[in-house]
Amino acid sequence: MNSIKRHSIILLIFLIFFSAHSLQAQTRIKDIVSIENGNRISLIGYGLVVGLAGTGDRPNSRRGAIFTVQSISNMLERFGITVPREQLRTRNVAAVMVTARVPAFSHVGTNFDVIVSSLGDATSLEGGVLLMTPLRDGSGQNYAVAQGPISVGGYNVETSAGERLRKNHALVGRIPNGGYLQIEPPNQNIDLEKPISLHLNEPDFVTAKRIAQAINNYFSSDSAKKAYAQPISPGQIQLRFPDSTKTPAEAVNFIAKIETLTVNVDVEARVVINERTGTIVAGGNVRIDEVMISHGNLTIHTMSSPVISQPAPFSRVGRTVVTRITQTTANESPAKTAVIKKTTSVSDLASALNTLGLKPRDIIAIFQAIKQAGALKAKLIID
Repeated sequence: MNSIKRHSIILLIFLIFFSAHSLQAQTRIKDIVSIENGNRISLIGYGLVVGLAGTGDRPNSRRGAIFTVQSISNMLERFGITVPREQLRTRNVAAVMVTARVPAFSHVGTNFDVIVSSLGDATSLEGGVLLMTPLRDGSGQNYAVAQGPISVGGYNVETSAGERLRKNHALVGRIPNGGYLQIEPPNQNIDLEKPISLHLNEPDFVTAKRIAQAINNYFSSDSAKKAYAQPISPGQIQLRFPDSTKTPAEAVNFIAKIETLTVNVDVEARVVINERTGTIVAGGNVRIDEVMISHGNLTIHTMSSPVISQPAPFSRVGRTVVTRITQTTANESPAKTAVIKKTTSVSDLASALNTLGLKPRDIIAIFQAIKQAGALKAKLIID
């Protein structure tokens, strides 16, 4: 039963998410490209999280976060409260860094998720609330603010006796829709006077050509063949608006029609191997020339036994000596052989290797040998 289960797992590794190239499903253009003017800016800020259950930054120890005490003191002074810093107890407060990425085509009033990460020596951010924190870009321009309760999705409990119970990572949390855009970033609108570009998420010459052909075939009539889309690189397609497009609403309608068009995405033949976990992922368009595979296991067992040598009874000379006798045996299981036909698909290869009863790590070694033999018609990537 275990052998059958292992073979099923091997087949599953190869067949999940794969299909023959001729049966490849078409993909919407919006799922494989991004619009040129969609400026996604990254923001960062420094803030304080309050309301922690004694899991915040330590103020007085050598390993304590001094900047947390300074931040609390500065914040209280803004509210007209002056407290000596040495009197502050901050175990319910933690200093954090707040990061976020504003979605494309965002305007003032847009809400977005923010990530909160501990900066000091807090043990958990569970149950904390982020105070209002300005968010700025790399040039120092403030664009947004963030505030709200933190969702951690885990816990980190430590008792005085030294026992510790931990689930997930409790020092990083998320605030859904915790960011609020106050200043509109540049390049968030569509300029009707200039062509815009579609950027492929995975640059490819064939896919870029197919996208341009699909757009031109959809919008061009028999009476007037106009090229609205033109591939200028494997990762970029230049898109020109029709002459009838006069308003932003018409431009949005034009782009919306393009995004719903479907094309066949040309995928590079790859075999990705992770030796640390024994994972093998191969694309459905991987092909293998005719090759013979022979695989056998050699086991060497070395056993050492102690032997004690003592002098004769009542002997005044000599001493007890301990030596060891070593026995070495070698067991080699019969080699299993399979012949892989030319232009074999992934499913055919999985079936052939399944008949050999191989484990994933053995399959990894076989893939490397097939590549060295020149029979693997795909890029072999080893992580």
